[in-house]
Amino acid sequence: MISRRCVPALVAIGFALLPVPSARAAETLIAVAANFAEVIEELKPAFEKISGHKLQSTTGSTGKLYAQIKEGAPFQILLSADANTPERMEKEQLAVAGSRFTYAIGKLTLWSSDQGRIGADGAAALKANDVRHIAIANPDLAPYGVAARETLQSLGLWDSLKPKIVMGQNIGQTHSMVATGNAQLGFIALSAVLSPRESPKGSRWDVPQNLFTPIRQDAVLLSAGARNEAAIAFMKFLKTPEARAVIERYGYGIE
Repeated sequence: MISRRCVPALVAIGFALLPVPSARAAETLIAVAANFAEVIEELKPAFEKISGHKLQSTTGSTGKLYAQIKEGAPFQILLSADANTPERMEKEQLAVAGSRFTYAIGKLTLWSSDQGRIGADGAAALKANDVRHIAIANPDLAPYGVAARETLQSLGLWDSLKPKIVMGQNIGQTHSMVATGNAQLGFIALSAVLSPRESPKGSRWDVPQNLFTPIRQDAVLLSAGARNEAAIAFMKFLKTPEARAVIERYGYGIE
């Protein structure tokens, strides 16, 4: 039998063994380029477990996210699909000077849901007579769209294929156009094809790097996050071996 005098001590011990929430726990809201949507969903629980902070994210085209931030959206970090936008934001004093770095290098692939459509010659697949629609992300909004346009220009096919091009507002929408068959082919992020959520299907041609400007995807700490502990912690987390391993698994390059 436990004496009554022992009960307070046992209760105290019990409370001592319970997880203690961090007194410094904070929450950050980050804006994420559409191509990185699945990766951020995998990084989120790892970051929250390690740091004790909370992370919320909104995805979209880099162009639209930039416009929202200009209009006062309360994002604290931008994970851009390019390097130019974060640099511009630093110059416009929308971001903390010197905070940007390349967290991933995007890779472009020409993809079809038809397993036999694309072979070793991507240009031949693009020029096939039965191709009615070729999907790309809007180059005015999405860096992957710029890379797709540059690829077609490098192949000498931009002018001839322009009537067949259909544009998604971001790379996720572009992927959906091809996945549903609304476009026979599409230039999408390689990460979408390598996603663990996608069953291996279709055919693809990974675009050689010499056909388009490297897609350097930079992160930048926005002015609203300059003193937010969770935002600062996540910027550091992106550079850890654990985060980098996840990013590479989705087909991105790492510096």
